[in-house]
Amino acid sequence: MSVGTTTGGSMVSLQGVCKRFGHLEVLRGVDLEIKRGEVVCVLGPSGSGKSTLLRCVNLLEPPEEGDIHLEERSICKGSGSGEQGWELDFVRQRVGIVFQQFNLFPHKSALENVTLAQEKVLGRPGAEARQKGTELLQRVGLGDKLDEYPERLSGGQQQRVAIARALAMDPHVMLFDEVTSALDPELVKEVLDVMRELAEEGMTMICVTHEIGFAREVADRVVFMDEGLVVEEGPPSQVIDNPRQERTKKFLGLVLER
Repeated sequence: MSVGTTTGGSMVSLQGVCKRFGHLEVLRGVDLEIKRGEVVCVLGPSGSGKSTLLRCVNLLEPPEEGDIHLEERSICKGSGSGEQGWELDFVRQRVGIVFQQFNLFPHKSALENVTLAQEKVLGRPGAEARQKGTELLQRVGLGDKLDEYPERLSGGQQQRVAIARALAMDPHVMLFDEVTSALDPELVKEVLDVMRELAEEGMTMICVTHEIGFAREVADRVVFMDEGLVVEEGPPSQVIDNPRQERTKKFLGLVLER
């Protein structure tokens, strides 16, 4: 369980969110609220809509229907409002996201990867951006890799650079989209350890993950999704250890047998 205190107050709220790709309905009316300082882990089979949910929260994939609030401010009201109704700048300044793939610039060093968006998006002076980038890379255990290029870093190290890059933008909420799924098993722990530290510091986090042990240990709440719907949600002790829904029981039975 996260030791970061949940202060109450809504950080992210989804109401009736629907997302379609052509005729495929990926999200079918999702209602979900994440409180400030809360760590929520989202579980579910492939194709259940977990990653799309995250991409809707930061408007990479704005929904066709429903409303999303960030810090109690509406950031989109489905596609009916068009792009004029999307609060893209507000979202980009407050929501950090880390993907399965590291998406680092291969021709830039670890430090340059972490400083670039600070300078281009936030307008930070170069010296200030480099200082913050250095501090964050030290924080994720890469203080000795500032000048290394991605090809000379392990997958776990690259993912930690990606986390530092997201944190450099001073996000109010962090989204993690199966960030360990592309890593060799021995590299998973070093990334999860960084996420544990963020949780302990009170960072609001939504983590799509298959790491059941991590969810049990760190999450304040676990959400199980299937076929574009939230099937079950509650504390880890309930959803993971004593699930009420048959779909949740079946999924966890398969995952925990591996």
